[in-house]
Formats: sequence, C-alpha cells, structure tokens
Amino acid sequence: MEKEWREVEEQVESLMSGQGSEVTGCDVCPEQCKPASLKKNVTYIVCAVIFNEKEEVLMVQEARQDCYKQWYLPAGRVEVGESLEEAMRREVKEEAGFDCEPITLLLIQEQGPQWIRFNFLAKITGGSLKNLTAADQESLQACWWDRKAVLPLRGRDIIRIIDCGLKYCREPWHPVTLPLDLRCRHVVQRSVLVFTNSANKIWLLLIKAPGLHLPAAAAVKTHAVTWAANMLVQEAMPSSYYDHDVNTLGVFSLQHNGRHQGKTDGVCFNTLVVLVPDRVQRNEDGEKLESMEVLLPPPVENPRYLWHEVQKRTLREKLQEKIRNTSILPLHSMY
Repeated sequence: MEKEWREVEEQVESLMSGQGSEVTGCDVCPEQCKPASLKKNVTYIVCAVIFNEKEEVLMVQEARQDCYKQWYLPAGRVEVGESLEEAMRREVKEEAGFDCEPITLLLIQEQGPQWIRFNFLAKITGGSLKNLTAADQESLQACWWDRKAVLPLRGRDIIRIIDCGLKYCREPWHPVTLPLDLRCRHVVQRSVLVFTNSANKIWLLLIKAPGLHLPAAAAVKTHAVTWAANMLVQEAMPSSYYDHDVNTLGVFSLQHNGRHQGKTDGVCFNTLVVLVPDRVQRNEDGEKLESMEVLLPPPVENPRYLWHEVQKRTLREKLQEKIRNTSILPLHSMY
C-alpha cells in the first residue's frame, strides 16, 4: 500500500508540473455521457489574444451578416481532426492575415461540455495585417486596437480576455500551459481534490480500485464541466455534501487529441479542487451557531473512496501555495 501512496503523490506532482496521463476510464457518470464528438455533442472555440510592442491588441472585423462590421478577437470553432493549437493558428491566419504561435492558454470558459472556449495568448511569427482588399467570408479586415479608440464590438465578453492577456504579459501568474497531445473519449474533470486544515495538513480524495488513483468524472450536458467535482463529493460523502463548498480553483494541465472524430474528441481537465467547510452553521431554527475549527476531512461513506493524508512535505507545501495564490490556469463557468 505504501508504494501505491507514493505513486499517487508522484502523479499529483507530475500534474502540478503541467504533465498529464492517459485517461483509462470515468469513475463517475460514464453511463450518462456519450463519447465526445465534435460538431455533434461538443463545440470547442479557440480565441487568440495577440499584442504588439505598443500593447495594442489584434482585432478582426466580422463579415457575418448577424454581426457585420463589428469587431472581435480572432476566434472560431475547432474543426474535425484539428488540435486546439492548429485551430487557433488557422483562425488567426484566416481572419487577421498573420502566422502565429501560442504562448500559453490564458483562460478557459465553459457552458458545459457542449461549449468550451480556449483562450490563447499568442505571438506573431509572420504574415501581414489583413486589409479590405483581402476581405472574404472569414473577416473584412484586421487592425491593432489601443483599447481607447471607439470600436463597435461584437460582444463585451472579450474585454475580460484582453485584460487577462495584458495582466499575464506584465506579470505571469501561472505557468505556461498548453494542451497535451493525449487522447480522451469524454469531457472529463480529473480532480486533485484536497481538504486542508489550519495545521497545514492536506488530504487527497482517492478511488481504491482498480489501484489507488485520482478520481475522474465525466461532465454532464446539463451542468458546468466543473460540476463533475461536486458529483464526486456527493457520491463519496453524501451526508457532508451540503456542509461544504466544492471549489475548482483551476487547471494544472489539459489533454486533447482530436484526430479521430467520436474517439479522441474529448478533453481531460486536470484540476485542483478544494473542499471547504461551510463556516456558517445553523440550528433547526435557522440561528447561527458558533463555528468550530475542523481538523479532519468529512468521513467517507462510499467504500469506493478514501482520504489519503499527503506525506511528502514538498508536495504539501506546493499544494498550499497553489491554494493560497490560485496560481494555475483559470477555468470559468459562464452558466
């Protein structure tokens, strides 16, 4: 058993360093989910944030009738057989005229497994700015926007992404994170789900068989992708679920292949999740009770699961630092 503990802790360290590992199956909700298939039950959007030396951001003017002549970041849907990075490079070339390379993912936004947007920070490597003489169905033209001039935007949602890109350029707050070329059949949240106390002890929620491992839950169409972590807690400790908050803090790494429609179109999000006791307790009359310090994780009720107290000091310290500073790739639900 001690060997298995060590292997789990080594896997957590590997994920924290931006690595991944094959998803061999879903521990929760596989029966509710069909394999991800692009253009059938999942849609992935890529979006590029690119700045010049003046911190002006690259924008494109829309050619579609429903948003004609409005401006937006280079963005579009991932096509069948593409990786996320390939799709991003194609969209920037088609819409703005530039060749580019990704620097890092900035932010992932989702509305459940059927709509996920991957926002990249990227840099120009060649090409030239698209002008009106090259207008086509992809876009009318491109420009560099100083964010001060009046520009009719297709949607205000990109302001947050642009601000995120500027912040990262000036002071990166998470490691460079790019998709890993590892296949996955479903949209899955693999959770490094932890409980910590004031004495800086940390426990990991694990599944026992086959072999001790981090739990992976398939995302369901009716909920945010990050709801998968809630399903884990509901299954493992149902009596304690409503007394805790389940907080997905962000993504250590993500895995996607996409080469075979319906077989490798899934995405695995390797996430850090913190189980936090609800500090406000009430009695039967709804009156607040004095909150007591919680020193141990809630008891596991499902025999499939167990808590493992992290033994390796350096791993405990790394996890504590990530929890305090949320210094990982953000994953935001737009529900």
